[in-house]
Amino acid sequence: MEQSKKQSLLSRFKPYMGSKKSLLPLALFLSAVSAILNMIPFVLIWYIIREILTNPSGGVANVSNFAWLAFIAAIAGVVVYFLALMCSHLAAFRVEVGLQKVSMKKVLSMPLGFFDTHSSGKLRKIINDGAGTTHTFLAHQLPDMAATMISPIILLILIFTVEWKMGLASLVPIILGFITMKFMTSTKGKEFQNRYFDSLEEMSAESVEYVRGIPVVKTFGQSIFSFKRFYNSIIRYKEMVHAYTLLWRSPMSFYTIIMQSAAFFLIPMGIFLIGSGGDIALVLSDFIFYLLISPIFTMLLMKSMYFQQNTRIAEQAINRVDNLFIYPDMVYTSQKVPVKKRTIEFKDVVFSYKGTDEPAVNGISFQVNEGETVALVGSSGGGKTTLARLGARFFDVDRGQVLIGGIDVKDIGKEDLMDHISFVFQSTKLLNGSLRDNIIFGKEDVKEEELIRAVELSQSKEIIDALENGLETVIGSKGTYLSGGEQQRIALARAILKDSPIVFLDEATAFADPENEHLIQRALKELSKDKTTLMIAHRLTSVTDVDKILVIDQGKIIEAGSHKELIDKAGQYKKMWDEYQTSVAWKLESDHASEKSEKGDLNV
Repeated sequence: MEQSKKQSLLSRFKPYMGSKKSLLPLALFLSAVSAILNMIPFVLIWYIIREILTNPSGGVANVSNFAWLAFIAAIAGVVVYFLALMCSHLAAFRVEVGLQKVSMKKVLSMPLGFFDTHSSGKLRKIINDGAGTTHTFLAHQLPDMAATMISPIILLILIFTVEWKMGLASLVPIILGFITMKFMTSTKGKEFQNRYFDSLEEMSAESVEYVRGIPVVKTFGQSIFSFKRFYNSIIRYKEMVHAYTLLWRSPMSFYTIIMQSAAFFLIPMGIFLIGSGGDIALVLSDFIFYLLISPIFTMLLMKSMYFQQNTRIAEQAINRVDNLFIYPDMVYTSQKVPVKKRTIEFKDVVFSYKGTDEPAVNGISFQVNEGETVALVGSSGGGKTTLARLGARFFDVDRGQVLIGGIDVKDIGKEDLMDHISFVFQSTKLLNGSLRDNIIFGKEDVKEEELIRAVELSQSKEIIDALENGLETVIGSKGTYLSGGEQQRIALARAILKDSPIVFLDEATAFADPENEHLIQRALKELSKDKTTLMIAHRLTSVTDVDKILVIDQGKIIEAGSHKELIDKAGQYKKMWDEYQTSVAWKLESDHASEKSEKGDLNV
């Protein structure tokens, strides 16, 4: 990755160009030719003015010839530049599409743990913005690169060929403008620009996540608190833009003034040359010539400045795409290792998240035998979800082993591992497609009776029957949306249809309403039937019938046993059970009081 950043920016675009690699060099060549053609009319105009001033009676024929040549050169310059833009745009479109395709292939190949730390909003912004930024740079700014390199050389030759003294005078504002531009493109400016784009990326990602979470925010009445992160990102972006603007305010004002002041330096030089005995007609024609070409230098400097700025922006965009995929590689074996048993085993597993000092899982060992259901309970942050994700190989353990069917998950191929496990987590995401496509996703050659059975067992039949197009209903189209609990039941239908021998459940009823929770619990029983199941539970009533309960605290198992054994032990689980029963009783009493109040039975 570091090596790729040391390459030139253009060479880093080549892998995304496919068969269009020759278009960028061709665009640069045509742009250079266009720049040369665009200089010819100014020289010819100078000849015309000189002819008119020095030979007003006999130079009509020459003036006409010069005028036609100037017209032809100008038209040719426009046509060639148009061809250069065509080539650059074709190359830019190919790079834009190629960058998105390559990035999405990389996204699909990333380990599952990658998506825990990279939100969909952040992924979308970095990839789409990176592709759009590189397109703009290649299509519009790149053709100007050749012109900003060739044109100044031609102009310098002309400046010192026509009248070097007046040429020096015309260069004074250009030199001052160049010095100012270098100041504006300093290291401090680059650092500000990097911080600016970091703030913009953070604000965009937070805005996407906030909008997506509005239903949950409104449900739990946490709008003020949930808005804080989004609000803080806006404030940081505002402060960054303000500081960035102040950095450029004074130098940009000076640059704008000095680059428009060519006449301020040329007039005194013209007076000096005439006073020194120069021919008035020649001095006047030279003055007009320099007055015409000075704005070209101004334009070229502006183009050069914008080109450098957009080069940095494009470089930062492709760096962000590259940095997005700097993630610990997960090596998958290519050998087919048959997984014959349906067991899950953790052997002295230790795992820490990147950037943390304390391990999330600290020396845990346990086994889930074939057909057993083992539940993980405990306070939030204790390591329950981490254990489930280690079992599904979202991450690799730091020490110890995770075994599926007696085989280390590192020695099982990716497809083989996914074939043997199913997982249903708290947050369910359905794909933009029909309900049928969402349910059969990941399984080929599905028979209709298998699909109907999965729908019925997942308690999803009433959802589908209520829709006009049934299984062919496209989620999100024509205002068709499902609640969180309904989405969870569709996800369970998918898992039931997959029929993997090992199931990981991360509190699938966490965000369900009471009606959906009851139906989801029935679906979970069907999903777990004759399966080896590791489940995470927050509602303790869902674990009373499991084979074994493990109480997890600070990454360790502090208690293990059945519901009855743990209640009899009167330890941490008993305390949690009592607190849970108290909270349920309080809720029921509160609901009962509300009902009585609505009926007018309470005296207020």
